[in-house]
Amino acid sequence: MIIVTGANGQLGRAIVEELLKRMPADQVGVSVRDPEKAQDLARRGVRVRRGDFDDAPSLSQSFEGASQVLLISSNSGGENAVRQHSAAIDAAKGVGVGRILYTSHVGASSHSPFSPMIDHAATEAALKASGVAFTVLRNGFYASTVSFLLGRALTTGELALPEDGPVSWTTHADLAEATAVLLATNALLPTKDAENRVVNLTASQAFDFQAVASLASEVLGRPIVRAVVTDEAFLSGMVSQGVPEVRAAMTLGIFRASRLGQFALIDPALPRLLGRPPVLLGPYLRTALALGK
Repeated sequence: MIIVTGANGQLGRAIVEELLKRMPADQVGVSVRDPEKAQDLARRGVRVRRGDFDDAPSLSQSFEGASQVLLISSNSGGENAVRQHSAAIDAAKGVGVGRILYTSHVGASSHSPFSPMIDHAATEAALKASGVAFTVLRNGFYASTVSFLLGRALTTGELALPEDGPVSWTTHADLAEATAVLLATNALLPTKDAENRVVNLTASQAFDFQAVASLASEVLGRPIVRAVVTDEAFLSGMVSQGVPEVRAAMTLGIFRASRLGQFALIDPALPRLLGRPPVLLGPYLRTALALGK
């Protein structure tokens, strides 16, 4: 049985749906904080159990009988996230799970200016120390972040952001499909020795925000001009708009890390798993902007 944590979230639910295209429902389980929100899956034959990262016994019970557990990273940050992930790893090990997969991120590093990357690096270290077979899925940066960062530029026509660098923007849908393929078929993992590895799931091109502005201009049929602002001006501007300072500082970290090249990686694993090219940022933006997302 394959257990997916966080299956009430966007990525987790999409992965479950992709798994159900590839295997019987009684071979899929979900570990969720609120089982009531997953009752539609239960009605389709998926095993639904409560599993809370802050309640270790619930994790052990929800992972029971699993050959593989997909650990989708917590929405928490910092030490709390690492503690939650470590609890899940310990619970999976305790009930004899054969392999743990973890949704990490391209650019994971203990020295990254983008704080979630530090959490991912610490979780990867915990996985390696666990003694359980593992696969780290380093996902490309979610393309949905571009829609958020375009923000007011859609009305003002000016994309005013700090200096940045190229990013391999990757869609939730492509990541979900590839992850399901990997879980269901053990693709890219032909031998036991190959299990303890990192798989980079990225788009096939990387775009900086100058390119984003050009793509948005093309999609909208009107100019979006890229303007570079200082880190300090960006931070103070976000705070003045009511964004909590901690969140504003974390967002600034995206630009600081990208201009160091930390999100620019291009890897062939995603198209190989999909059997087709990944969705590029232009087509994604065309759909997202048409839907007002």
